[in-house]
Amino acid sequence: MTPADLTAELKRSARELGFVLTGACPAVAPGGITHLAEWLAAGHAGQMRYLGDRLAAYAHPQSILEGVRSLLMLGLPYQAGEPASAGAGEGRVSRYAWGSADYHDVIHRQLRKLEQRVRQLQPSVRVRGVVDTAPLLEREFGQRAGLGWIGKNTMLLNRHAGSWFFLAALLLDCVLDYDAPWTTDHCGTCRACLDACPTAAFPQPYVLDATRCISYLTIELRQAVEPQLRPAMGQWVFGCDICQEVCPWNRRVSGDSEWFAPRPDLNPLSLVPLFALDDDAFRAQFRHTPLWRARRQGLLRSAAIALGNHPVPEALPALRQGLHDADVLVRTASAWALGRFPLADVSADLTQRLAVESNPDVREEIRQALAGRNGKRSENDG
Repeated sequence: MTPADLTAELKRSARELGFVLTGACPAVAPGGITHLAEWLAAGHAGQMRYLGDRLAAYAHPQSILEGVRSLLMLGLPYQAGEPASAGAGEGRVSRYAWGSADYHDVIHRQLRKLEQRVRQLQPSVRVRGVVDTAPLLEREFGQRAGLGWIGKNTMLLNRHAGSWFFLAALLLDCVLDYDAPWTTDHCGTCRACLDACPTAAFPQPYVLDATRCISYLTIELRQAVEPQLRPAMGQWVFGCDICQEVCPWNRRVSGDSEWFAPRPDLNPLSLVPLFALDDDAFRAQFRHTPLWRARRQGLLRSAAIALGNHPVPEALPALRQGLHDADVLVRTASAWALGRFPLADVSADLTQRLAVESNPDVREEIRQALAGRNGKRSENDG
């Protein structure tokens, strides 16, 4: 089988499996490794230390598959309609996490089918499919494979699919028929993504400071969110789509995904019931969804911040419960959120908790709340 025939058959099979974008490129050392090293040195990765720990592995796809010669880059769509408005006591979840399944599970299942197809066509070829957990600069290789260009918000953009897709790769130790790399940047003078970011997470075009990104704050961060960033998080409790929602290239995208159609309880997410979940109940509800990555304490921390950003009386029982939660992160965020309510409604709760609280960070958060330094209080509270 010629490289051209093999590539054409693999692309056809990939499309049948739901990958709307396909492109082949050689396995080479990515030029972006230098940019990645500089980005890490600038501290933009925050607590994502695993990126720096395996920096050397990103230097070549050889670290994933020995003898690799080619990559088939793939895009699987997840855009599933427009988000429902988040009302009082509700939080927003990023579109990719609306479905009942974790995208890793879905994509790995489809990749295994594609791997089987490779072995049927070329039994001697070694192959491995990966999603976003392998040390691979997927966006650069996606651009090398002709799938699109890297936009100012650092997402890979395609003229037809926008950025509403997951990237995956099939690594093979044989030669494929390579596509021409994408060389044109179609962002032009547009700054929509940069200007719309509420936390100013883009210090410059094409550079993301993850430590200010709402997706990082709600998913990766394992400590309290910096107070100055909390109001800008709005009602986002898992991920953020703002820089994609404002992108003109995404206005052209429509359609649903069979795997990632929104569950009614995730678009939007009701926040008050979360505070009644213990670890076992949280596991039962979210174990096989992307929200599991945030863990209970991370999701409740973000939920408390969202409730504080849109204080309604219905949220007070949940935040009072959160103030006495076993986890420090939940207590810290709940204290901050209660401080956004009228003092007359929360003073007794905060004072009683302060009397028994032993953690210094939570104690300080309670003091700030009692002093009215969190904003969102009525002008009569003083």
